[in-house]
Amino acid sequence: MSNFTLGVALLGGFVLALLVAWNAWTTRRNTPRQPQAAAAAGASVESPPERKEPVFDDAPLAPLPLPEKRPGLDALIDVLAPIALDGPVSGELALSVLPPTRRAGSKPFAIEGRNEATQEWETPRAGQRYTAFQAGVQLANRKGALNEIEFSEFVIKAQAFADAVNGEAVFPEMRDEVARARELDQFAGAHDAQLGFTLRARNAAWSPGYVQQNAARLGFVAGAIPGRLVLPAGVPGGPPLLGLAFSSQAALADDPAQSAIRELTLSLDVPQVPRTEQPFVRMRDAASALAAAMDGLITDDDGREIPPEALDVIGADLEQLYDTLDARDLSAGSPQARRLFS
Repeated sequence: MSNFTLGVALLGGFVLALLVAWNAWTTRRNTPRQPQAAAAAGASVESPPERKEPVFDDAPLAPLPLPEKRPGLDALIDVLAPIALDGPVSGELALSVLPPTRRAGSKPFAIEGRNEATQEWETPRAGQRYTAFQAGVQLANRKGALNEIEFSEFVIKAQAFADAVNGEAVFPEMRDEVARARELDQFAGAHDAQLGFTLRARNAAWSPGYVQQNAARLGFVAGAIPGRLVLPAGVPGGPPLLGLAFSSQAALADDPAQSAIRELTLSLDVPQVPRTEQPFVRMRDAASALAAAMDGLITDDDGREIPPEALDVIGADLEQLYDTLDARDLSAGSPQARRLFS
C-alpha cells in the first residue's frame, strides 16, 4: 500500500470517527434530561439501600390544596342592595329561590343573609334563620368595569329573590355605581402586575419528570392543569405564591420521558399574593436555583437574558406598587384585591 493510499485511509477513518462522535454528541444533546433517583448515603452497590429519597418520574405530583372559602361582599368593591324582611326566613327557603347563576354579565353576583343566631353575614345555609339579606355585584374585575346592562341584570336577579322571600330591596342609583365602577377599573388597570420569567435550556432539553424533580425540591406541587406546577401559600388554603408552567402537550404525551422541553415560565400574580410572603424574592431565588440546577438561562419573553440589576429595579418598583395598593385598602393578597384582580 502506497503512502498516499495509507494517508487517504487514515484521513477517512479520522473523518468517520469525527462523524460518529458528532452524532453521539448531538443525540445526547437532544435527549431530554431525565429525573435521577438518589440512593441513601452508605448504601452498597450489591445490596439495596434501606432508605431512598423520593423519586420523581413523569407521574403527577401531589394535588393542589383545596382553595379557601370565597370572601364575602364588601362595599369597597361591590354594589350592595339591602333587602329588609318582615320576619326571619329559613335557610332552606333562601336556598330554594337563589338565582341559578352567580353572575351578572361578567361580574360575580352574590346574596348574603344576616344569621339570626350569630348576627354575621354569610351565604345562606340550610338549618339557619336569617333576619335580613343583601345582594351584591362586583364593580370591576380583569374583564372590565360594571356597565349599565350588567347593573340592570343585577337588579332583576336581586328583585326576584327579594320578592320570593317577601322582602323589600333598595337599590343605589345606577349612574353613581357605574361611575364608581369605571373609576375602580381605571385604578386596577393602572396597578395590575403579572410578572413572568422564562427559563430556557442552554444545551440539553428537559423531560417533564426532570422539571418536576427540580421544582419539587423547591416546594412546587402539581397544579390543576397538566404542565403547571405551583408553590403553595404559607397559609393553608391561600392562593399559590408562584406558578411554573411548561408545554401541556409534553405533560400529556404518551411517553412523557421522551418529551423535550426547552423552556418553562415562572410567574407571579402580584395582587393575589400577600406582600409579607415576599413572593418576588422567592420568585427570583427559585429562578436562580432552577437555572443553576438545570443548566438554564433566565430571560424575558423575547429571549433576552435578564441581568441581576434589572431584577433589582423590578423589586424596587414592586415595593412602590404595594404601598399604593395598601393606601387604597386593596393590599396585595387581601380578599378585596384578590377579587378585584381576577
